[in-house]
Amino acid sequence: MPYTTLISATDAAEHLRDPSWVFCDCRHDLTDYSAGYRAYRSGHIPGARFLHLDVDLSGPKTGLNGRHPLPHPATFCLRLGALGIDNSKQVVAYDDSGGPFAARLWWMMRWLGHQNVAVLDGGWTAWSRAKLPYTVEQPQFPSAMFAGKPQPQLSVDSAQVLAQLKDAQSKIIDARAADRFRGENETLDPVAGHIPGATNRFFKSNLGEDGCFKPQAALRKEFEGLINGTAAQSVIHQCGSGVTACHNLLAMEVAGLSGSRLYPGSWSEWVSDRRRPVATGAA
Repeated sequence: MPYTTLISATDAAEHLRDPSWVFCDCRHDLTDYSAGYRAYRSGHIPGARFLHLDVDLSGPKTGLNGRHPLPHPATFCLRLGALGIDNSKQVVAYDDSGGPFAARLWWMMRWLGHQNVAVLDGGWTAWSRAKLPYTVEQPQFPSAMFAGKPQPQLSVDSAQVLAQLKDAQSKIIDARAADRFRGENETLDPVAGHIPGATNRFFKSNLGEDGCFKPQAALRKEFEGLINGTAAQSVIHQCGSGVTACHNLLAMEVAGLSGSRLYPGSWSEWVSDRRRPVATGAA
């Protein structure tokens, strides 16, 4: 059975020796470039490949395309192949931050048409709590060929977001913390505030006290209340740089509200053009 949204630590552990499964370590700290590398070297799921947010899951910055622009599709396909990932693999991504960096990989693989990718529910914390195997050994694997093609229906650009601002049938959900949404305590981007008309849902609202995603029914109730009748296909997710927004998108998929889209450039791209409108406050 393929896994396309979440997988528990115990279920994932059953496939540690399965050559058709690949684990990907996406641990990262936005304020410490090498934190993920250090965490990986100190212990990781056996066989896991490490992917760095800035190196592997982002492309070159131009100053106008945000802090974590998407890499060129061909470049990302080559990187996946170099990690031994081909189109037959079941991929399981994990981090130790509640899932946002793992969700970025999850979304990017879906963006290239690969459906058999899931986020480890609870991440490294759940794996460790269950006392499952880990190692410091670097995996050895043959390279492969990954053939992917971008799915344009999964994302929007800044022009599409701007056009959506006047559409009462659409909804923009901002995954940043509430204070940054309101325009307070902004330390990552040069302009504070949010896209006018956006609704705030901090990505960590998707998690329970155990650090795992809330049950499907709870997520569905919360998101249905948030989008208030808007079709899932008319929901656009954004955050600071297109990373934590993937967490809300994943949560909607878990909730059975499929088809929402990502604005990859997000706030950091939006404010690179000062002609784009900005709002502050809680609404």
